[in-house]
Amino acid sequence: MKNKWGIKNKPLADFMPTILLKAKDFATEITIFNAKDKRMQTEGQISNEHITNNKTVRKTLISRGITPENLPPEEDVKKVERKLMSEEKKTLKNKDKFNSQGEGE
Repeated sequence: MKNKWGIKNKPLADFMPTILLKAKDFATEITIFNAKDKRMQTEGQISNEHITNNKTVRKTLISRGITPENLPPEEDVKKVERKLMSEEKKTLKNKDKFNSQGEGE
């Protein structure tokens, strides 16, 4: 997916649509639950469980018309964070201007 989305040196998750992040998280939570519930002891058991859960969640997505590879990437999370910080600074500057203008009246 990194190649398809043109991602070079950044984490795939920074561009992943929320639905895919939630799907991965759901599969992980199922793995954690089953590993405890079934008292899995080896890395192999847990790994196989995780693979099975990821495949099952993927099948569910596809059955609902959501094909992960066909989804467009989201905007880079870091880029969004920088944009929000910049907008916040501008807002604070404008607030200071507004407050100083009101003091003379």
